[in-house]
Formats: sequence, C-alpha cells, structure tokens
Amino acid sequence: MQRHAVPESYGGDQGAAVGPKPWPWDEEEQEPLDADDDTPVDFHPATGPDLVPLPSHSAGAAPASSVEYVGSGPPTYDAEPTALPAADPDRLDDLVSDTVLDGARYGACTLRAVSQRGDSARYRGEPRRDALLTARFGTGDQALVLVAMATGARATPGAHRAAAEVCELIARAVGRSHQRLTEDIQAARRGDLKSGLHRLTDRSLGKLRGSAAEQGVAAEEYAASLRCLLIPGHPQCRTRVFFGVGEGGLFRLRDGEWQDIEPRVDTDTVGEPVLGFGSPPAETPSGDRLTMDLGIPTPPSPYEPAPEPPRDPFLFRASVARPGDALVMCTGGLADPLRGEPALCAYLARRWSGRTPPGLAAFLADTQVRVKGYADDRTAAAVWEA
Repeated sequence: MQRHAVPESYGGDQGAAVGPKPWPWDEEEQEPLDADDDTPVDFHPATGPDLVPLPSHSAGAAPASSVEYVGSGPPTYDAEPTALPAADPDRLDDLVSDTVLDGARYGACTLRAVSQRGDSARYRGEPRRDALLTARFGTGDQALVLVAMATGARATPGAHRAAAEVCELIARAVGRSHQRLTEDIQAARRGDLKSGLHRLTDRSLGKLRGSAAEQGVAAEEYAASLRCLLIPGHPQCRTRVFFGVGEGGLFRLRDGEWQDIEPRVDTDTVGEPVLGFGSPPAETPSGDRLTMDLGIPTPPSPYEPAPEPPRDPFLFRASVARPGDALVMCTGGLADPLRGEPALCAYLARRWSGRTPPGLAAFLADTQVRVKGYADDRTAAAVWEA
C-alpha cells in the first residue's frame, strides 16, 4: 500500500507556509474530489465499506409528529430525568449537564449536534459518559468546523472526565493544524489527510493515557472512544471527513433511505495483530507462546515491561455529499438502536429527509425518541446539505 508523508504541521508545529489553492485542485497522482460523484471517497478503496441499507420506509409518507418512543412498547425508565448526579462541593467544575445542544450553518450545510444522558443514567443519578465538542477554526472560505464526541469507559468513576478530556485534546490538535487540514481537504490530498489525522488521533489518545498515569488510574479505566467530523466552510467543497477510534455509527440518509457507511477496520492502521485477525497462530508478536487450545499467552517475564493493552483501530472515511443528503455521526447510544430497530430508522427518515433541517428544539426531540432495551447516553451530529 502506498504511504504518504505526514505534513509537518499535523504535529502541531506550523511548517513552511503553503499558498492557497482553488478547489478542487488537480495534482499529479491526486484526483480531485468530484462534488457530483455518487460514490463515497475512501482514501484506500480496497478497504472501504459496502453501503449497508438500513430498514426502509415509504418515501411519500408525511412526516410524523414527535413521538416519545417507537417499537414494541414503552421503555422501562421514565422519559424525563429523575436523579441528579452526586456533587462534590470542592469539584463543582466536574458537574456534567444532562443535555448539550448546538448548531450552526456553514458553506452548503447545516449542522445540528446533541449529547444527552441515557435513561439508565438519568434513573441512577449517574453523570453523562458522553462528551460533545463543536468548534470552528479559521474564517470565511478557510473555516474548518470540527465536531468531536467521545464515550467514557463503562462503570468507571472518571468516565465523563476522560471523554471530555479526549475531545479537548483532539480539538486542540486539529485547531493548531486547521490551515493545513483545510488546504488538504480542498485539494483532495487523500494520503496526507488520512496519515495526518491518524497521527493527531494517536497523539491525543497517548496524552489521555499519560493523564491516566498521572492520576494513578489504569489506562483502560480512564479511556474513551472518539469520533470526529470535519466540515470545510468553503461553499463549493462538499467533502465531509470522518475519523476516530472506537464504537459508534456513521450513517447517510439519501433519497429517503438510510445507508450504514461506518468504515471497515483498516488492518494497516491497527497496532498489534489480534488473534484470529491476522496474528501468527503459534505466538504473539512479542514472542509469548500461546496455549494450543485456548490461545492464552504465558505470563510476561518479570524482567520485561508489561505489554501495552490492545488499541482500537483507527477509522477514517471521506465522503462527497449531494444536495439533500443528511450525514449522521453518533455514539453507540444512537447507533445501536438505529441498527436494531426498524421503526426508529423509518421515523427519523421521515423527519430528516429533504433539504430543510429541523430546528434545534425539533432535533433534540427527534434524538430523544426512545426504544425499549436501549438506555445508554445518546450523542449525535447531523449535517444537512442544501
């Protein structure tokens, strides 16, 4: 697979100035992104996902009014918040609100974003483990909008702090490199974008692990998934760049039909091989012998450092939007019911199809529609194309 050099500015240090180029930019061995292209652009087509259609609905049906729940019956928990999380008078800055709502309009698109506590956390008085950050870097046609969302590890006391910290870390990294990122998106520099964003993500997650060590907490307890969306502000650039690590969903609503466009795992970006997915059957990459039947490594030598825990693979996808599309990025709290409950897919398809995006209040109401058996926090960002 062809490798591309990582731009120096992706490391946070600004390198030599690069002059602005019109979009799209036709470079040697770099095809420009075509705004009318029907196929999502994947920087490595061999590993790109198949488009998985989600449950369908009647395209001609009138939009449904807001509902409380869909599916076989009402969920177990109350529809509204019940208990507040416990507060420490000396750490009031640690409090997390039940719901965060945001929105904007840039270029050819309208953004809506929300993060809210799940039914279970509302009932138990637990803080929201999901975090949401929206930020704009730059101005005018060179503006770059970042939406970052994260989910902290389940059943850990600092889950909400880890999620918020990793969102801030990646936002800081993107903000420092936003000029080069904007140029690469507009110029369709596929390899540079993917490798550069991979590097920024690795550095951000590395700093999160360092923060865990400083607090004396195990890395797996102070950890979080991370999902990000980059939206250029140039009105003629319809490239939407997704990247991240961990579980969640990436969906596209086109012509009234849902498509699951979550990237497949890119084996070239995974750290250590995982048993059953390309790792040697006889021993681990570090040389530990495996039990023949169970695949259990022998204990590490006390004279050698303990191996790092396995890392989730880096996910990446760049898609070219069409007028009328709606692109939805979300955490598992919404992705799981979208994949598992046809009635929710049909309801949101009726509500979100077309070029008129919902207002903030309507978007909040739509994302609050509950499904029995799904009680996790929900965080979602949707982009409507004019």
